[in-house]
Amino acid sequence: MVIVSIADLAVASGDETLVTYALGSCVGICLYDSVNRVAGLAHIMLPWSKEAVSTENNMRRYADTGITELITKMIDSGAKKAQITAKIAGGAQMFGAASSAFNIGERNIKAVIKILETYRIPIIASETGGSYARTVYFHAQNGTMEIRSANRDTLMI
Repeated sequence: MVIVSIADLAVASGDETLVTYALGSCVGICLYDSVNRVAGLAHIMLPWSKEAVSTENNMRRYADTGITELITKMIDSGAKKAQITAKIAGGAQMFGAASSAFNIGERNIKAVIKILETYRIPIIASETGGSYARTVYFHAQNGTMEIRSANRDTLMI
């Protein structure tokens, strides 16, 4: 088990499983090259690095810079960009928001989709939104994303 903390990312292969816990408004991005069986998982907190107050921030916390780094690490591990697909989960609205401008989960989802479109990486599955937290297990052997949430059935996508 390779644990991916909040605002972090990791790459795995073989029988390894990547896991990230407690995705509330954060989004988990699972990238997979099924030919070379290289898997990557990022736990994204915020949509855009350009909105950061300080450049000393961990750049893995942002959709734009975190996804870029994850793709680079996967390619360095033997993945081919043209073969990478994505599965995403999270982006919940954990607290009431007066408007969509304050709904960080929704903003995170939109940013992740835009960045993946920019890289021409298709999203083949998603389980986003709602008002509940998710834990994601991503299995490098077959690219299966397992999503667990309290009081909900486990999803395998």
